[in-house]
Amino acid sequence: MIICIIIIIVIIASITYGGNYFYNLAINPAISKDKVFGSDEDKEDDKVKLEETSGEDTKEDKEWIIKHSGYKDLYVTSVDNLKLHAYEIKNSIQCHKWTIVVHGYCSEGNTMGSRAKVFYELGHNVIIPDLRGHGQSEGHYIGMGWHDRQDILTWINYIIKQDKNSEIILYGISMGASTVMMTCGEELPSNVKVAVEDCGYTSAWDEFSYQLRLLFKMPKFPIMNFASIVTKIRAGYDFKQASALKQVAKSKIPILFIHGSNDDFVPYSMRDKLYAAANCEKQRLTIEGAAHCKSYIVDSKLYWSTIINFIDKYVLLEEVSKDSDVL
Repeated sequence: MIICIIIIIVIIASITYGGNYFYNLAINPAISKDKVFGSDEDKEDDKVKLEETSGEDTKEDKEWIIKHSGYKDLYVTSVDNLKLHAYEIKNSIQCHKWTIVVHGYCSEGNTMGSRAKVFYELGHNVIIPDLRGHGQSEGHYIGMGWHDRQDILTWINYIIKQDKNSEIILYGISMGASTVMMTCGEELPSNVKVAVEDCGYTSAWDEFSYQLRLLFKMPKFPIMNFASIVTKIRAGYDFKQASALKQVAKSKIPILFIHGSNDDFVPYSMRDKLYAAANCEKQRLTIEGAAHCKSYIVDSKLYWSTIINFIDKYVLLEEVSKDSDVL
C-alpha cells in the first residue's frame, strides 16, 4: 500500500514538474525562449532565432510603422477582459479594403512593417495586432492561435463598426498564420473575404511535438500530455484543441496556403495536410529553398504576385501605388 502511494506521489510530482517546465518554456511569455530558438552561442547551427520568427528586418519594419505609416494606437477589450493593442494604419486614399496582418510566435505587431506596407500600397487600410501576451497587449500566456482567434474576431468587429462596407483580408505568418486559419473556422461576417497563411502549423500539439523531437530528442509521450494538462489548467486550452487543421475544415472563405520548402521550424509537410483538410476554395504555393518565414525574401515577386492574384479573385483591389517596388 505504501509503495502504491509513493508511486502515485512520484507520478503526480513528475506531471506537475514536467508539465510546468514545458509550459513555462513554450507558453509563458515572461520566460526566455533561448532553448527553443537557440541562444547567441548557437549562431552557427540551424536553430531558428527568436527574431527570425517574424521573417523581418525588425529595425526597418519598426521604422516604417513608427515613423512613416501615420499609425494610430488602438485598444479593444477581449472576451476575457484583456486590453489588446493594435496599430491602425489608415490609407491616404479613401477605401473599404482592410487587411489584418498577424505576427508570429514571441514577436509583435511592429515587426510586420514591410508586409503591412505592401497591403498599404495596394490601397488597403491595415490593422496590425499585438497578439495576447505580446507587444503592448495584455496576457500572461501565449495563445498559440486558439484564444487569439477570438481576438481577431474582436478586431474584425471593430473594422465593421468603423466601415460597414469593409472588405477584410486576413494575413498571418507562423503562429499568426495558424491564428488566421483558426479564425477561418468560426462563423465570420460576410465582410471577411479571404485569408492568406504563410508557414502556419497544423496544431499546437503537432508543432510542440515536432520541436520536442528536434531540439531535445525526446518523444511526445508523456511530456506533451503533461504539458497539455498544465496548459489547460493555467491558460484555459489544451494543445490538441488549438488545431488549425480542424478549423480550416470548417472554413467558408478562400484560403491561400504558403510554405517554404526548407522550413525546419514549422515542417513543410504541414502545408499539404492543411491544404487537404480545407473544404473551401483554396490554393497553395511553395517557395523553393525558403526557410521559415523567408518565402517573401527568397522569391518576392512570386510570393506577392500570387497573394495579389489570389485576393483579386475575391476582392476588388485598388491600383498599386506607383512607389511600390513589389511587382
